[in-house]
Amino acid sequence: MPRQVGNAGAPPGGGGGQEIRFCRAPDGVRLAYAIHGQGPPLVIDSCWLSHLQFDWQSPVWRHFLEDLGARFTVIRYDERGYGLSDWEIEDYSLEARVADLEAVVEAAGLGRFALVGMSQGGPVAIKYTAAHPDRVTRLILSGTWASAARTPEDVELLETLASMIRVGWARPDSLFRRVFTTMLIPGASEEQMRWVDALQRMSTSTENAAALCAERQKVDVNDLLPAIAVPTLVLHSRDDAMAGFDEARRVASSIRGASLVPLESRNHILLADEPAWRVFLHEVAAFAEPDRAAAQPTAHQAPLADLTEREFEVLRLAAAGLDNSGIAGSLALSVRTVERHLSNAYLKLGVSGRAGRAAAVADLVRRGLA
Repeated sequence: MPRQVGNAGAPPGGGGGQEIRFCRAPDGVRLAYAIHGQGPPLVIDSCWLSHLQFDWQSPVWRHFLEDLGARFTVIRYDERGYGLSDWEIEDYSLEARVADLEAVVEAAGLGRFALVGMSQGGPVAIKYTAAHPDRVTRLILSGTWASAARTPEDVELLETLASMIRVGWARPDSLFRRVFTTMLIPGASEEQMRWVDALQRMSTSTENAAALCAERQKVDVNDLLPAIAVPTLVLHSRDDAMAGFDEARRVASSIRGASLVPLESRNHILLADEPAWRVFLHEVAAFAEPDRAAAQPTAHQAPLADLTEREFEVLRLAAAGLDNSGIAGSLALSVRTVERHLSNAYLKLGVSGRAGRAAAVADLVRRGLA
């Protein structure tokens, strides 16, 4: 079972708020995913250390969530075995993790979207994009690789890290976990390092961390890179100790038309106060600008094409003045189902937060569709 702390639905301040939902993977694993921000949808398959709630409090991750949420509707999830997703896991294979991403995308009601693969989420994003080129508008790969164990030295390093996880992950002191933290963010302050030390212990169990580390050695998606047929942006810190820059060069050169942006940093996770973060944010926003432009309504066309018939009907009744209970009664649905349809509609329309309902309804009324 997942470990939870506090109120999972309300990050403290900023970020536009988030809604945490749950869905099931094909093998029954319960996955937690969250939605926040506004703008075109951006799905994030992040690194192995995540906690949908705890990340909002972190001086290492909060700027990432706030700055991207100011530009996109961000959909992110805790991987199987981590954060608020189920912890009792048997299958950590790449195939299972791709199926998890597919489940989250379907549960969130997404049509087409930009996809970010970070760290060891990169191979998942690459494999998903190769299988679903019609769903991904553009692919963004950050600090990742196509093969984690390319050389005997890579294998030895991963095996050493797995041994350290088994010995020291759950220890009350952070001696062993600090090794990982130093590799992730060598340029961090002591406070930031302590947060990542704590996140490691909070985000998963020793067994899960060791299992996923072992599976990482098996991942190899090099053969899929030439098949990627969507616009692709690769960003990577030049002196990343967790994932060497040479791997970014290999990935970018193997995907037709991909752009490579070197980031002047030693950090695997970019920090808010370093110039490389502003470069990352600028490059991602510029790369995804066509998605934003496509999502903007014109005087003659509203972004309603992706709504299902049921989502449109629920939104139409909201425009008629019915509250969620009234809509549920009119359509013989549960209130929770109505809420889900509305949330999916807001996501597709690029609106969110308290003003989302009003904005969506106003758009419908203005176009004479209510």
